Amino acid sequence: MDITLIKTFIEVANTGSFVAACDRLFVTQSAVSLRVQRLEDSLGHPLFIRSKAGAVLTPEGKQFERYALSLLKIWEEAKQQISIPEGYSRALSIGAQYSLWPRLGFRWMDAMQLEMPELSVHCELGMSDRIMRFLVEGVIHAALLYTPQLRPGLIAEPALDDELVLVASYPDATLDLKDTYVAVDWGPEFTHALTIALPHLTDAGRSMALGALAMEYIVNRRAAAYLPARTAKRHLDAGKLHIVADAPRFPYPSWVIWRNDIDEDLAALARRTLANVVQGAEKEQEFVTKQLEAMDAYGPG
Repeated sequence: MDITLIKTFIEVANTGSFVAACDRLFVTQSAVSLRVQRLEDSLGHPLFIRSKAGAVLTPEGKQFERYALSLLKIWEEAKQQISIPEGYSRALSIGAQYSLWPRLGFRWMDAMQLEMPELSVHCELGMSDRIMRFLVEGVIHAALLYTPQLRPGLIAEPALDDELVLVASYPDATLDLKDTYVAVDWGPEFTHALTIALPHLTDAGRSMALGALAMEYIVNRRAAAYLPARTAKRHLDAGKLHIVADAPRFPYPSWVIWRNDIDEDLAALARRTLANVVQGAEKEQEFVTKQLEAMDAYGPG
């Protein structure tokens, strides 16, 4: 069985669209259609009902979906087992969005290997959609995300609370940001809340789907944006960013997503060490919150 056909089937099933699947797989729509057709020919049954609205699984397709996920899991486990470096006997793969690596991901990796030195840890970085795809395909076993999506075989649990704060690269910034505001995509919940609280910021001439990477853009220009407080802290401390006076803050919790088929001992290790890392990060977050409250009390700058 060609594993590429399995991956293509899963993408079409997850997105409900051949067009969306080709965007995620970085291939043409005709390539996606050909792969699905080859798989259907091999199985002797149609897997999707195609229409202008998209693609819906047939009864046979729904039955095959769980087998496809199992096949992909076995394939990824085999690759990981073969690639375990010499001197290590166990392996675990984790992923996270960019801004969750410094305070959580890296420390989680260190904590697991400190407790289990024979554990080889592989890490993946990416936006939410990419990390979710890796989880579904079994490329990674667990991930830290801001915007998790429910999928069969995955479990979502709260990780760490954060908040989005409005910062500017210049002192004495006010809510009248004019052309300096940069809209960063923090998900539909944030967009909705911002529209209610600060509707004049919804027509920004610059928008980014870069998450915390947008901070590097902001600090090097006369610009302002909403950024996670933890991520912005080092630039606030260095005087490169400044809290915008009277700006509302918005909650922005992070989550850990687990595959439900991780080996029990590795799952216990991962949960235990992550809990310790989160506890330490929460103490740091309390300190950051107090700093931000103090900045608010003394005004902008």
